Amino acid sequence: MNETSLAHIAAALPGYDAQALHVDTALAFLHTLAQPVTQGVSVPLAQALGRVLADDVISPISVPPHDNSAMDGFAFRGADLAPGQPLALRVVGTALAGAAWRGAVGPGECVKITTGAVMPEGLDTVVPHEQVRQEASPEGGGQIHIPPGAVRPGDHRRLRGEDLLAGQPALQKAELLAPAAIGLLASLGLTEVRVLRRLRVAYFSTGDEILSPGDAPREGAVYDSNRYTVTALLARLGCEVIDLGVVRDDPARLAAAFRTAAARADAIVTSGGVSTGEADHTKAVMRSLGDVVFWGLAQRPGRPMAVGRIRRAPLEHAASSSAFSKEPPVSAGGTGASSYSTDSKHHADAGTAVLFGLPGNPVATMVTFITLVRPTLLRMMGARATPPVLLRAASESALRKKPGRTEYQRGVVTQRADGRLSVRAAGQQGSGVLSSMVQANGLIVLAHAQGDVAAGDDVSVMMFDGVM
Repeated sequence: MNETSLAHIAAALPGYDAQALHVDTALAFLHTLAQPVTQGVSVPLAQALGRVLADDVISPISVPPHDNSAMDGFAFRGADLAPGQPLALRVVGTALAGAAWRGAVGPGECVKITTGAVMPEGLDTVVPHEQVRQEASPEGGGQIHIPPGAVRPGDHRRLRGEDLLAGQPALQKAELLAPAAIGLLASLGLTEVRVLRRLRVAYFSTGDEILSPGDAPREGAVYDSNRYTVTALLARLGCEVIDLGVVRDDPARLAAAFRTAAARADAIVTSGGVSTGEADHTKAVMRSLGDVVFWGLAQRPGRPMAVGRIRRAPLEHAASSSAFSKEPPVSAGGTGASSYSTDSKHHADAGTAVLFGLPGNPVATMVTFITLVRPTLLRMMGARATPPVLLRAASESALRKKPGRTEYQRGVVTQRADGRLSVRAAGQQGSGVLSSMVQANGLIVLAHAQGDVAAGDDVSVMMFDGVM
């Protein structure tokens, strides 16, 4: 497949400015850059949660397969009801869920019925047992008395196929399978479902100042939180994660890491090394191995970002390159590398891997992932686009905001006594303050053209539940 160059993608976007890029324009760019996987695989229902449907699912049966009772009560003919009049009916049998009752029911008669039981032939109405007065009979069965207006003809009856009709679509291609969808598939009697293969995403952190947990502290160095937050975000999204650890700021090691990642994965996510003026080699290596553009996003936090494509070479070539002469191939010259991949021997198809180079500050990394990388990966997974729902909440305090960029401030949303939502800032808002991401339950989204917010003004909030 011929890929559109980054220059052509940019040229097609009105107002594209790589150094002051609107978030919406960045999303449009990434939408064109990233193409969905197409290979499908059948999996058991128990393993389908979070997977993406490869094909429409056509219902093989009607659900429910027969008219049935929605209540415990008594089934009868609705035609026996007379407006404003009580009704007395003789009980002639009992219909239980799981076995159809085969007896005959005449006028003035009814059948005791449980929830889910098949409606006996000719009966179309159920009155709940708590709405009738029952009289026992020495002969058995007894009689019930229905007061005027208790039910109307057709009440409390579930119709055959009212949920799904045989031959009609039950779920559509590109559905991201949630628990309700898994249950729906089970209700059709299916044991497995065809889904798209998992998206393979490689990750590594960059920089000489990065320590892995367990390393001895040293002056000027920081422990690597990004590796763990990003790989967790990828795993939560349902990706097959290839964790390449930490790669030092050495051109040969960086090149080997990118080649290995591109050979094994559909997408590559890195953190660090993309800011303007950084004294490392990451940007130069990115440029040498593919078609890459470096953005200055009109976003806070998370201004610097690299996106593009890294050319693939056969994995054997990547593993045998000179950069690996002193380092094991799995770690790509890094430390503590591992792989969550269930297919660690996979060689990606020829072509390119999509690159997302994220900033190094922990909160900037997470916010950029949530706002730009996550929706792009969902597209690559083949999932139908579903933008996050933004809630409206009253700001408990004034918020400073400059027009001309989109800001995402960490916030804590609560419900007031009057039922309305309010939101307060969650701790310090610096791009390196990860503790406030833990305290927060969402991001206050201040739009590109928006200015300062006064206390009491409504603001938009993206809740973390559902996006991370």
